[in-house]
Amino acid sequence: MTLASSAEPAAASGPRVRPVPAVSRAIAILRLLGRSSSPMTLKAISQELEMVTSTCLHILRVLVEEGLVKVDSGSKRYSLGVGMLTLARSVIESSPFPTLVQPVLDRLSSTWNVTTIGVEVAGQDHMVVLALSRSSAPFRLHVDVGSRFPALISATGRLVAAFSEMSDKEIERRFKALRWDQPPDLEAWKKEVEAARRKGFSIDRGNYIGGVVVIAVPVLDAHGRMTHALVAAGVADQLGGSKTQAVAKDLLAEAQALSELLAARS
Repeated sequence: MTLASSAEPAAASGPRVRPVPAVSRAIAILRLLGRSSSPMTLKAISQELEMVTSTCLHILRVLVEEGLVKVDSGSKRYSLGVGMLTLARSVIESSPFPTLVQPVLDRLSSTWNVTTIGVEVAGQDHMVVLALSRSSAPFRLHVDVGSRFPALISATGRLVAAFSEMSDKEIERRFKALRWDQPPDLEAWKKEVEAARRKGFSIDRGNYIGGVVVIAVPVLDAHGRMTHALVAAGVADQLGGSKTQAVAKDLLAEAQALSELLAARS
């Protein structure tokens, strides 16, 4: 499961965000280098991002100067620098969620033999993986801390739609841009969103990834707003109806406890 997506335009009802090309290009370079399994040349970076080579070089030089990117003097290939670790550590230290959720994910993963993930809802555009615990099963999801999902995708996306203040028109626009292995019908998906709102959890059975069941529950703040989610994923053959409901019930109990802990800390 590859967690990456292009930026989406801001919601029509939200504040207008003026594009800043240099900033957008710098972020695109950092994300590209983060996805790459090996250092990249200037030519490869500029071609992949369809960027003028001279512009790409100027941005890379600034990123290198700031320590966010490093360049091998011999091969002239670029990769992420250790400065990114400082930024990542600052994010983790400023939020108690990763520390609080990790032992929860480890227990859930061990108890149910599923991969468990803790995500943060980053506005209306994306959700970001902050912590995870992999199952001992041979089945593995290709997801890492820092990976991003489109906000409305999979089981977690149904929760985002259920707890968001987006208009129906905006939700439909974003839904149509999603990529699924087996895309659900919009009307059927809307009913599932309503069910998620009533039940407090959501299940994606093979829509996002064929043969994979994804279960998600929301973590709410003191005002009832969804800020994070707990997610469990496993092979459909190992997650029948009764086991899926049991996992969802366990996730709900943990999410409620986390919600109370986070509210107390804030």
